[in-house]
Order: sequence, then structure tokens, then C-alpha cells
Amino acid sequence: MTARWALTSSAKSTTITGKAPVAVTGMSIREIPAKMNSENTRRLTGIALGGMLAVLVVAVFGRAIRHGFIIFDDDIYVTANHSVRAGLSLAGAKWAFTTCHGANWHPLTWLSHMLDCQLFGLNPSGHHLSSVILHVASALLLFVALKRMTGGLWSSVTVATLFALHPLRVESFVWVSERKDILSGLFWMLTLWAYSHYVERPSRARYAAVLTLFGLGLLSKPTLVTLPCALLLLDYWPLRRWGVGNEDSPAPGRRGWHLLREKAPLFVLAAAACGVTVLTQYRGGAVRAIETTPLLWRMNNAAVSYAIYVWKSLWPTRLAVFYPHPGPALQTWQVLGAALFLGCISVLAVLSRRRFPYLFMGWFWYVGTLVPVIGIVQVGGQAMADRYTYVPQIGLLIAAVWGVAELTANWRYRRAALGILAGACMTLLTVLTWFQVAHWRSSATLFEHALRVTTNNAVAHNCLGAALFKQGNVDGAITHYGAALRIKPDYVRALVNLGIAFSAQGRGDKATSFFEKALDIDPSSPEAHYNFGVVLLSRGRDEEAARHFIASLVSRPDHADTLNNLGVALARQGDIEGAIARYQQALTLDPGYTLARINFGNALLDQGDFDEAINQYTASLRLDPNNANACYNLGVALEKSGRLEEAAQKWTETLEIDPEHAPALAAISRLAATGAQQDSSN
Repeated sequence: MTARWALTSSAKSTTITGKAPVAVTGMSIREIPAKMNSENTRRLTGIALGGMLAVLVVAVFGRAIRHGFIIFDDDIYVTANHSVRAGLSLAGAKWAFTTCHGANWHPLTWLSHMLDCQLFGLNPSGHHLSSVILHVASALLLFVALKRMTGGLWSSVTVATLFALHPLRVESFVWVSERKDILSGLFWMLTLWAYSHYVERPSRARYAAVLTLFGLGLLSKPTLVTLPCALLLLDYWPLRRWGVGNEDSPAPGRRGWHLLREKAPLFVLAAAACGVTVLTQYRGGAVRAIETTPLLWRMNNAAVSYAIYVWKSLWPTRLAVFYPHPGPALQTWQVLGAALFLGCISVLAVLSRRRFPYLFMGWFWYVGTLVPVIGIVQVGGQAMADRYTYVPQIGLLIAAVWGVAELTANWRYRRAALGILAGACMTLLTVLTWFQVAHWRSSATLFEHALRVTTNNAVAHNCLGAALFKQGNVDGAITHYGAALRIKPDYVRALVNLGIAFSAQGRGDKATSFFEKALDIDPSSPEAHYNFGVVLLSRGRDEEAARHFIASLVSRPDHADTLNNLGVALARQGDIEGAIARYQQALTLDPGYTLARINFGNALLDQGDFDEAINQYTASLRLDPNNANACYNLGVALEKSGRLEEAAQKWTETLEIDPEHAPALAAISRLAATGAQQDSSN
């Protein structure tokens, strides 16, 4: 195996044999101190550049620490996910490795969210801080890995800085739900770093490190399946293991077969991850049916998206959290133009692979790593997404930075010109990223911006409506839900949300009509069944409500709210045992679910199990000391246990929490009247 510095030299490589330094380098004794000083200076320069890179990333992205959660998927991943909110535990780890929640299988990402909840609870600042740390680490590792493989200090730090500061990173970083991008990106960079060590001196232990880090990356996000192919491209350049520019390498064909065999365990892991991912996403309903998005539409969109990603890398403006899929709306000239652009660059990269190997490597890195998310297999309703560029864009940056360095090799003032160019690019990206981060300040500002920069965006209208509803602006929410349905009349989520909004206005009949429309389109929709059940439960139609809650649990068996409400419906019908079973299931999922614990206490009270009811109410008050209903019900249980003084005390405490709590006022009056009668009889 050749020494590392042979990778960037045109001279014949030299094998390190463990002899004295003079024998390896051919330097004289006098030259050794100068060489050592040069290496020390280079090392210190690298450390300083890495520190500056870290400071820049923190300065630009650090403002996101003050931002909140986003209603778009953050509830699925964190805020309404009882398993994640409970923090790290053995039960949580088991759930992470076995769940298909969110139509994805990424157990390490779930554990990462659990750790954040363990440390910070539901304070979004802590979750964003973790993302800052992970993104800084990824950028630094990219710098170190590129420098080790290429020997190019300034080119490597330029690529890492442009990657870290680019506005296309904002979505992956600021959106808490996309922790999987940053975490998997970190393991991608770690795998590159480990691979550079393995190439330098192959051993089973070093290969095991590469395999392990790759496996951890797949457990964070399965789109890392393309990493073995990226390593083969790195073997071509800059590692030159395919026999390019290396006189004593074997013939390319023979060496290529050897390199493929070397990557076989990595490909096996990738294939397994592909299988698990496809199965998970089909079960979760994330993969759109062929009749919904025909292959021709997907192929056309893929070609155009490849070209748009390149353009957004060069001029990253008008970025949105969601880009609607164009379907058949793409014009023929757009598709043909994009295909021609891709074909020309690909042919150029192949023809110039010996003269400009970094162009070949960088371009096909970009093309290849986008394959899992380019939309041939359509997952979700988006045409493209900024977060999908997290790893692919590195290839474009490598090709661009090394290309500019070579094209300016003979310039008289090359260093000054390159310094000015790099500084200008970084300044522009910093400014654009700074403003892009600001759009993510809240759900409302995020989706308002998305509506400004896209057209016919039903998802943005629906999510903006949900944000307004959360703020109490029900009329504004209804307006945007209606706009979403005008764009996409069969949009089930908008129909459900419109039903929820009308229910909040007390218009139950109108609400149920929208839930019925949603279920006509998607009879298995858990959200439609659940919210329909809530409205029916509020109107006393307990048996119908129970049927909808049961239907909702078919698709969403771990939804604690549905289990709790089903328990209420069963209890009202006299099925106390069934109700208790549902409350217990809800509390197993979320031990801190106060309402379910109070309802559990109510059911135990109905059964005459006063002591256990007292325990449940007491536990509820530990979780929520200002819960007037729990305090009142505890008083009722104490009264039925014959502990009248304690009951009176709890009802008094109830009135301290809620001075207008009518049942507590009535209970105290009744207790006082009973005491007065006893005194008069005595």
C-alpha cells in the first residue's frame, strides 16, 4: 500500500517499511528540521482553519437556538411522541428498534431525540443546540477527511466551509424532525475519515471501523446506502486506487474487481437497509401508488430536480420547506433541457476523467448519492427537498473547488484572486443562510414564506392553517384549509383540519361532514377516525365514537389519546373493565399522561376500588399539581373511604386552584350541611 503523500504526487510511490526517516524520504540530516517545522506549521494552520470554520457555523446557525418546534412533523418525531418524550430507557430503545413510526426505520435517530428529551425536555433550544454541535462536527470531519485523502489544505477547508454555510443546509439543521440528516451526515463523514485510515494501512480492525460507522449511519437514515459507491469514486480520485496516475498499480480491470470485492460487506449492509426501508415505507403509506404518481411524471420530475439542485447550489434563493410535485405540469422543453444538461455534463466528466479526475468523481458523487431521494420511488408528495442535498452537494463542491484551483494554476496573482473569490462566496452564503434561518422562526413565518416562493402549494396552506389554529385564529385557519382544498380537493389532512376547525366553533354537523368526506377518500385515515370520534363523543354518541376510535387504532395502535378516549366511550357504555384496559395501555405508552390517569382513577372509583383510585389521583397531582379535577376527584375518593376531613381539605385546595369549581363548592356545602345536621341531632 502506498504512503498517503503519494496520492497527490506524480512521482513513483514509496512504501513505508518502518526504517529511519532519512531512508524513507531521501532527505539529508539538515533538511529534517525544516521539514518538521513545515509540517508543524501546516498542522497548526489546519487547526486554526478548523476553529474558524466551527466559529462561523455557530455564528450563522446559532440564532436558530431561539426558534421553536415546527408543526410539520415535529409532533410526530418529538412533541407528541410519547415514547420519545419519555427520554432514554430500555423500553424506549426497544421501541426505537422495532417501530415503523413516521413510515421510517432509523432507530439511532429516535435514540438521539430521546437523549435530547432526557437532557432538555421539550425546550426546543436544547434540541437545536444538539443540531449545532452535530453540524459543526460533520463540517470539521469533512475537512479532515478531505485533507487526509487529497493533501489539499486550502481546497479541503473551502469545500467544508461552503458545505457547512450553504443555505441548503438550513432545512436539515433548523427542522428538528430532520435530525436524521445531520446525524447520518455525521456518520458519513466519520466513515470517510475511517476509510482514509484504512486505505493508508489496510487491516481488519480498520475495515471493521469503516463497516461499523457505515452501519451506524444506516441506523440514522437509510439513504446512506450509496456510500459504498461513493467510496469507489474516492478510490478513483483522490486515492487513485484504480490505477489512474500511479505507475505501479495493477491493471484497472483487475484492480476494479478487487475494489468491488473489498466493498462487498458494505453493499450487503446497504441492500439490507434498502429492503427494510422499502418495507417500512410501504407499510407506513409513505410510498405513493403508481396510479397516483405515474412513472413518466416521476422520471420527468427527477431530471428537472437534478438540474434545479445544481442551480440552487449556485444561487440558493426562493428556498421552501415544501415544493409541490408538478405531476403532468412540467413542460416538454423543461424536461428535455434538464436531460440535455445532465447528459452533457456526464459525457464531459467521462471524457475528461484522466485530465480532470475530480470532475468525474464529484459529478457522479452528486448524481449517485441523489438516486435514493430523487423521486423515482416517490415517497411523500414533494417534488424535491433542500434536505436531500446534504451529502450530494459535497460532490459538486469538490468538483468546483478543485476545478477552479487547477484552472487558475498559472495565474500571476492566483492566491490573492482565489482568496477574494472564496471570501466573496462565503460572505454571500453567510448572508443568505442568515436570512433563510429567520424564515424558520415559527411555523407561521415558515409557511408564509413557502407560499411566497412557490405556487399551488396545498401543503403550505394546510400547515399555515394549522399554525393559525394553534394561535387561536380559527377563521384564518379555515381560510387556508379552504385554499388547500381548492388546489387539491382530495387532500385528506386539509379535510380533517377543516372539520377540527368547525368543531372548535361549535359547528358539529359541518365538522362531521368533512370527516365523512375524508373517510370517503381514505377509509383508513387514523386522523379522520380519531377526530370524528372526538366530535361524536362530545355529542354523547358513545357507541359510534368507540367504533371510530377502534378504527383509528388499526393504523395507529400506539396513540395514547385515542386509547384514552376509547376508554371514556367504553366507560360511558358501562364497560368499566374495557375502559380500564384502555387507560392502562395509554399509561404504558405515556406514564405522564395526566388525563388518562384521572380517567383511570374514575373507573376504579366506579368499581369501588377506592384505595387504588386515591393512588391514581395522587399520582396525577404529582404530575400536575394545579389540576383542579384531579384534586376534586381525590376528595371524592377520600370521602368514599370515610376520610371526610382529608376530603374537605382536598376540596378546599380545589377551590384555591379554581375558585369557581362548581362540584367542589357543592361538595363543601353538602359536607357542611351534613355536619350541621349531626350537630343539631346531638
